[in-house]
Amino acid sequence: MWPFSRSAKHEKSTASIFFTNTLTGSKETFASFKSGTATLYSCGPTVYSRAHIGNLRPYVMSDLIARTLSSAGYRLRRVINITDVGHLVSDADEGEDKMEKSARESGESASQIADRYTKLFLEDIRLLNLATEDILFPRATEYIKEQIALIEVLESKGLTYRIHDGIYFDTSKFPDYGKLGGMPKELIKEGDHASLADRISIVGKARIKENAEKRNQADFALWKFSPVGSRRQQEWQSPWGRGFPGWHIECSAMSKALLGETIDIHTGGMDHIAIHHNNEIAQSESVTQKPFVRYWMHNAFLTMAEEKVSKSLGNVVYLSDITGRGIHPLALRYLFLQTHYRKPVSFSWESLSAANEALTRLWKHAREVRKYAKGIAQPSETRDQVTALLRDDLGTPQALALLWETVKDESISPKTAWGVILAADNVLGLSLVEPPAAVLPSAIAVADLPEEIQELITERETARAARDFARADSLRSELTARGYSVEDSSSGPVVSRA
Repeated sequence: MWPFSRSAKHEKSTASIFFTNTLTGSKETFASFKSGTATLYSCGPTVYSRAHIGNLRPYVMSDLIARTLSSAGYRLRRVINITDVGHLVSDADEGEDKMEKSARESGESASQIADRYTKLFLEDIRLLNLATEDILFPRATEYIKEQIALIEVLESKGLTYRIHDGIYFDTSKFPDYGKLGGMPKELIKEGDHASLADRISIVGKARIKENAEKRNQADFALWKFSPVGSRRQQEWQSPWGRGFPGWHIECSAMSKALLGETIDIHTGGMDHIAIHHNNEIAQSESVTQKPFVRYWMHNAFLTMAEEKVSKSLGNVVYLSDITGRGIHPLALRYLFLQTHYRKPVSFSWESLSAANEALTRLWKHAREVRKYAKGIAQPSETRDQVTALLRDDLGTPQALALLWETVKDESISPKTAWGVILAADNVLGLSLVEPPAAVLPSAIAVADLPEEIQELITERETARAARDFARADSLRSELTARGYSVEDSSSGPVVSRA
């Protein structure tokens, strides 16, 4: 039985839904392939390690899409895949399998690692208010037969070839290869995706490592052979020998098996456009001879000091780091919503602390409005405006601004304001209808502290740098006595109300 999304609880608006389609490069009116039902596939995590907050942004975006469609009356069939095999250290079929590498370094089995990090991923997205009971989370290892079957169809059509390390897709035999993002043919031939990254203004570049055996440098692996003379933890028998599936074929197989040959919406980060999603299109449409995805939607990166947040750069922050600092996890969702999904979000502890403070105030307003409205919502033009903004390509910054204007405007009746809050929260997912009973204290920017407290913190940092830990501990105690808690981190002291 499909876990269909639950319908909205308030009166539905007649406003049309518009999404920016990466395939066409323009904003389009949304209409599902099957009337009344929408299908949504989101590229999920590779569970070799914990997802950082940059990894989590795509799932907030896909949740906004799901909530928008649900509020418009659509029943949603939704999938977020779990990649537990086949994703190599290089996205372009080079290097070691991330799962095998993690298993070797940790001494655990690949399945143990997959179980642990899948569990953590689900915990994180639940904290960000995703209704996981409405989503299917298939694992790549559960769909090996389906992946092999797709490769066999491609082989029967003469679209594959064999080299020493695997079975590859011949991109020259798919005339539309590179159509997602408008990849020029000369760059495809050279395997140069860096220029595409520049053109779509994303952080990070992708260039396929040259492989002399490949017919075209953009060709990609469908099935990789196990190394000669050794055994992998995860390998399967296939018509071509023992091995494991390529990363790209996994999504095509799972989306086809669970959502059908043509799906309405496929989401992911902008870094997936150049290689992963173009490869999905090529293999899927070659098999079915039908459009694979009707609306492609991609979010921009989370950045820190103008650099992409990534494990390779070592500048990652985890959701547990945020809650560990006394900041509510939904403050991260609020921070994401302040910027349009197609624009980069600049992360800093100061901006997150400000988001936490703003969300706390918004919860307070929501409680007061509900109390005076007695839980009764009235329709209004403002409510319809909020809905229209959210349906206009997920206009969350504008919707938040209008929501704030509403809750602060004393001339607006509580029942009208409550109607606006209900409409907004049905998509924003900030728990405004049922605010948390207790809100964790938030971190405070040092520059916002009283001057004497700043001086104590500076003095303590000087003591720590001189390794005078007794003095540093004494100053910490003095700060605590004055009502401030201070914790140390790699980015400096973290201060909150004690």
